[in-house]
Amino acid sequence: MNFGERDKNKPHKTILMVGETGKGKTKLINTMINYMLGVQREDKVWFEITDDQSDRTSAHDQKKQSSAHSQTSIITVYGFYLQESQTDLTIIDTPGYGNTHSVEKDKEIGMNLLNLSRCDDRVHEIDAVCLVIKTTQTRLSDRQIYIFDAVQSLFGRDIVENIVLLFTHSRGSPPKNALTAVKEAKIKCAVNDENQPVHFLFDNCQSEAADEDDDEEYETIREQSWNLSFRGMTGFRKFLDKIKPKSLKTTQDVLQLRKQLEETISTVQPYIEKIAPKKEELKQTQEALGKEKEYIKNNENFEYEVEVKYKEKVDIDHSKAFPLKVICCTVCEENCQKDCWWVTPVSLCAVMNNNYCTACKCHSNKHAKKAKQYVKKTEKRINEALRRNLMVKIGVSESLVKKLEEELKELEDKKIKLVMDAFHCVGALELIALNTDSLFTLLHTDFLIDKLKEINETKKAETLENIKKRAGEEKQGALKYIEIKVL
Repeated sequence: MNFGERDKNKPHKTILMVGETGKGKTKLINTMINYMLGVQREDKVWFEITDDQSDRTSAHDQKKQSSAHSQTSIITVYGFYLQESQTDLTIIDTPGYGNTHSVEKDKEIGMNLLNLSRCDDRVHEIDAVCLVIKTTQTRLSDRQIYIFDAVQSLFGRDIVENIVLLFTHSRGSPPKNALTAVKEAKIKCAVNDENQPVHFLFDNCQSEAADEDDDEEYETIREQSWNLSFRGMTGFRKFLDKIKPKSLKTTQDVLQLRKQLEETISTVQPYIEKIAPKKEELKQTQEALGKEKEYIKNNENFEYEVEVKYKEKVDIDHSKAFPLKVICCTVCEENCQKDCWWVTPVSLCAVMNNNYCTACKCHSNKHAKKAKQYVKKTEKRINEALRRNLMVKIGVSESLVKKLEEELKELEDKKIKLVMDAFHCVGALELIALNTDSLFTLLHTDFLIDKLKEINETKKAETLENIKKRAGEEKQGALKYIEIKVL
């Protein structure tokens, strides 16, 4: 949403607003705009951004709008190119974290930021990341720790000096309790000469219209509110003028690695699920082969059943307002990327890297983007191939056993490769991520530790165990919170 036209001769600042729902983020954006316009208290005027989401929906959908809007993961970009302002400003407004019961919605915010940084010419660098926090916040709940962790998980470590705290609902006194809560949450941000987090104070009632019947005391309170917020904006403006913008390249790498980690964990699960049935199938076939040998020896009739798992390609749900597609590998018969809505060739999708799939490692030309996905089917059926060959030489049956052994080894090798790929994603995040022990990473560490031990990679398993220890006890409650949201 653009206001005015960009003047490339003017200084330009880009800020990202992040915060929990209900902490005053929208009013804070309005305060910034009025400051840019030079609005004064005596003007008795206040400009506000209105974004009527109901205009974007049909009458049939408006009944669902209140709940659907609270669950959105859509990022809004405001471009303010005002003649009255000396600086052009782009504000990237993210929806509130933690306001739904879906972790996937919170992850989508990060991926939408990644897509935005790739597609929008204005958003290649960030001057400030603004964490909007309520001044009255005195302690951290599991939900709040999760929200702060999710915010930090978006960025590379090079952006830490551009992260500032914007405290809302302030009355002007130092936010000691809120700052303590921030420190306990180990929020990484810019610090001042006293090694204190860089922060600015704002009230949220300066937009209230003046009333002729207001008494002198209330008018004084309103004036104090106005002055407090505009002092906050003056300090924030000085910070923006001094700080150097940071490229989003590292942030793009972090988000891509987190996406790759999620996709790899998702891809390895089906292989693990296939191994146990394949072992059972091999066992049954070996037992049948022994009986076949006995049959050949004794010339007896024998038939048996083998439980076989296979895949079938089925249509996905077309009832959604925006039909989604799935990127499937026609070689591996895997769903490499689900819920793909971006209209691009397969080779440009997020799961692809240099024309190769980061999930299954096959070339992009072996993939198809369709409204279909593979699902597992199970049935019991007579092993016709073996039955037809009961009277053939034992070597034919032995070749079947060998084939099953090769298939089992292929599954094991694929599992090992994917587990190692997931471990290397965690290692790469350790090097560049601002939040190296993100809850989104910790969510998978127990699974990876078990699988690494299974393949005798004990040192790598110890590395992940150390990450868990470093995260500390304070994140365990938040980890339970995120696990509940997953369920």
